[in-house]
Amino acid sequence: MSAQERLTDSLYGLGWGVVKKLPEPVAVRLGRSIADLAWKQRGKGVLRLESNYARVVPDASPERLAELSRAGMRSYLRYWMESFRLPAWSKERIKGGFAAKDLHYLTEGLAAGKGVILALPHMANWDLAGAWVTTKLETPFTTVAERLKPETLYDRFVAYREGLGMEVLPHSGGTAFGTLARRLRDGGLVCLVAERDLSSSGVEVRFFGEATRIPAGPALLAQQTGALLLPVTLWYDDSPVMQGRVHPPVEVPETGTRAEKTSVMAQALADAFATGIADHPEDWHMLQRLWLKDLEPRSSDGARP
Repeated sequence: MSAQERLTDSLYGLGWGVVKKLPEPVAVRLGRSIADLAWKQRGKGVLRLESNYARVVPDASPERLAELSRAGMRSYLRYWMESFRLPAWSKERIKGGFAAKDLHYLTEGLAAGKGVILALPHMANWDLAGAWVTTKLETPFTTVAERLKPETLYDRFVAYREGLGMEVLPHSGGTAFGTLARRLRDGGLVCLVAERDLSSSGVEVRFFGEATRIPAGPALLAQQTGALLLPVTLWYDDSPVMQGRVHPPVEVPETGTRAEKTSVMAQALADAFATGIADHPEDWHMLQRLWLKDLEPRSSDGARP
């Protein structure tokens, strides 16, 4: 493990070990202070966030984009402060920490017994939404986590999410899709963060008027298992309670090849995400490149330099 990896792992460990013990008002102020400091430093992540917001709010002035990026960093740090503290939250606090609109799409889908896929963008606190599902709805679910470096950091995230009642599968290794499909065929619930996939297996979509790629997995799982595919968007308001919306189902087209059906469904998913992000752009935590136009040119062997 490199020195940088050891430092990263130690900082996350410090967060889970120390922040969860702080009084909540102190943790809130700490998160806001860190967010404001990061925003003032105008690092790569903040500049990328601002650039991404310019796609979402194309008529925004530079001053408005700066306001959005500051609010976006505060929302992002609220996510981290909450996540570090979630393991110490009581069940009652978790149950009261999230309010979902149009929840009937999820509850009716689960009652039908055909399995449900919830697909989310990186908005607000998806871990809190997941903890609410396992606690308030008493419904376990399966998700996928990207393998992080160092491996100890990945293990921390897996332990954290499993502690909230989630079954976590590694993204790499090739077995996740089959396990997810089995869970859905058994009538289970699968939750996937699904607005960014820049790999060769991603499906190209139009997102805020420009091309990007999103994962094919949610659409393929729905086609192969008959599970219901539901987009979900999340946001914060001025209260301590996170808000969310379950969008209408993304239907499997009746005709077309598998690739054609996947393309149509991926675009419908992207459109639902765009609706929620446009309504609450400051709660979309996309500090990385997303649109294909922003990607660095590939080297001659196809790999990124």
